[in-house]
Amino acid sequence: MCDYSSVCIIIHYRRRPWSAAPSRNAPRPARPAAPSDLVRDDDFSPAGAGAVLDLAAEVKARPQRFATALAGRTLAVLFEKRSLRTRLTFELAIQTLGGNSVFMDTGPQRIPDREPIADIARNLERWVDAVALRTFSHTTVEEFAKWARIPVINGLSELFHPCQALTDWFTLSEIFGRKALHSGRVTLAFVGDGNNVAHSLMLTGALCGAHLRLACPKAYQPQEEIVAAARRIARKTGSRLELFPDRPEKAVEGAHGVYTDVWASMGFEHEAAERAQIFAPYQVTPELMSHAARNAVFMHCLPAHRGEEVAEEVIESKRSVVFDQAENRLHVAKAILLTLLSNP
Repeated sequence: MCDYSSVCIIIHYRRRPWSAAPSRNAPRPARPAAPSDLVRDDDFSPAGAGAVLDLAAEVKARPQRFATALAGRTLAVLFEKRSLRTRLTFELAIQTLGGNSVFMDTGPQRIPDREPIADIARNLERWVDAVALRTFSHTTVEEFAKWARIPVINGLSELFHPCQALTDWFTLSEIFGRKALHSGRVTLAFVGDGNNVAHSLMLTGALCGAHLRLACPKAYQPQEEIVAAARRIARKTGSRLELFPDRPEKAVEGAHGVYTDVWASMGFEHEAAERAQIFAPYQVTPELMSHAARNAVFMHCLPAHRGEEVAEEVIESKRSVVFDQAENRLHVAKAILLTLLSNP
């Protein structure tokens, strides 16, 4: 009789396709063991997060080398929320790696409203090789990962956006260099809502050994549990995390990157008018950017509301790298899929 638990281990911890063809000069160093899922950023170890960034750079530089790396694999994309970058980059990622994708838009009906998550997960694991989810509730992603014996990828929940954060730190590493980023010599300032993007920037930044400052209104601080988790990682990696409640100028002072996000994320549109008043001092304007380093870049995960969280002249300036971030979503999605769907 087959022991299914051993099969699960084989599915989740496959040898990576690139290790099958080592360099003629010397074998590649061993890659860090991949997690079985990417539910939240700290599912990766510091070494694992670094390996994803390395692989993203390799995929970006040599896409043809990976054109058939995931041939025969299928990714299911299940979204409760509208999406441009997350949906298209994951579908394009699996297809340009030789695999296939299937998309399910749950529309007005949330995933668990249709049938139990345990049932959906155990159906999907028999048809596809991985699932990418974009949900309102983080517990939906956690339940999928609990029941599915295939990799589950969090494409966004109300608590985390790990694919975006990996992309953002990858983009900064391209601009300022990996060594500078990982030694804490590159400072990123996030101003605005202490939301899912802020949570993921904290955790992934800590994994990368980076320096992150956050300035959020006192009533919209990131969750204490997630701040504590980031600080625990930071103590091991040498990362720095600083919080400046109600002090955006202080957070931005001398920073190499200035990052913001919408003030009212999907699900909080009913609070938009109230938030607009509270967050007005956090708008990224030319004046706020003047406090940053002379070579500082502006970052945004998009979509952006010009005239609200960012001034038009900032997002359309030469300092803006928002479309570099958008491009890199594809390369990081490929790296995540290759990592989680590596061959046996």
